[in-house]
Amino acid sequence: MKFTYNKSEKLKSEKQIGELFSNGKSISAYPLRLVYIESSFSDGISIKSGVSVPKRNFKKAVDRIKIKRLMREAYRLNKYELFNNITTQYAFMILYIGKEKTSFSEIDIAIKQLFEKFLKTNK
Repeated sequence: MKFTYNKSEKLKSEKQIGELFSNGKSISAYPLRLVYIESSFSDGISIKSGVSVPKRNFKKAVDRIKIKRLMREAYRLNKYELFNNITTQYAFMILYIGKEKTSFSEIDIAIKQLFEKFLKTNK
């Protein structure tokens, strides 16, 4: 499996994002929260995901963009755990719920914990 995060793997549909937040389930591993819903995609991708950092906690766009970049990188490096262990298609949104800046190692650990919790609840 390639460690890539292609355009086809990104969650971009407003309709799907709206459905995700209205009907989705969530799991938390501080400073991250994963909101997910079982979905179906016509292009055969098993997981489509997005990341979000609230403007309320980080006023400067530079800070939000840096945290998003770290979250996408941690997702890219650890997504093989999900792809190898699921059979249905899901839509994911990973939210940063912390109030202070963080390092890549903290986000990486939190992503791994989120994925472990997700796999436990959906087996």
